[in-house]
Amino acid sequence: MRISARADYAVRAALQLAAAQDEGPLKAEAIAEAQDIPHKFLEGILNDMRRGGLVLSRRGGNGGYRLARPAASISIADVIRVVDGPLVSVRGVRPPDLSYSGPAESLLPLWIALRANVREILDGVSLADVASCELPAGVSALAHTPGAWTNP
Repeated sequence: MRISARADYAVRAALQLAAAQDEGPLKAEAIAEAQDIPHKFLEGILNDMRRGGLVLSRRGGNGGYRLARPAASISIADVIRVVDGPLVSVRGVRPPDLSYSGPAESLLPLWIALRANVREILDGVSLADVASCELPAGVSALAHTPGAWTNP
């Protein structure tokens, strides 16, 4: 699975907003600077997140962006889906819409299982979990398995 720069930036921006949830709106420039995200790129991401119902924006001197709902109710998957679409696709097609034959026939259940595991992790971790450095136990356990941090 590949996480796009757009998804990475969106999650980081959302985490910056989650950390400042009680402080009022943040300007895009402040988010971009804090997370080292190109400002113009971030503006497009924030607009997608606004259209997707994850952030609210307000214009003016006291304006900026804030989360549309509590950070605990927004999953990492929610953010990725808003900016990148489905979490798992094969050649741009969702796994249930694929079909294979012959020796490749069992690829479909493999892709479905992959999607189920990606969903389980990303839907099960909220912005609040990451912002507070308190990942769910199952996610922490996976991150600490032998070989998790090495490239094959």
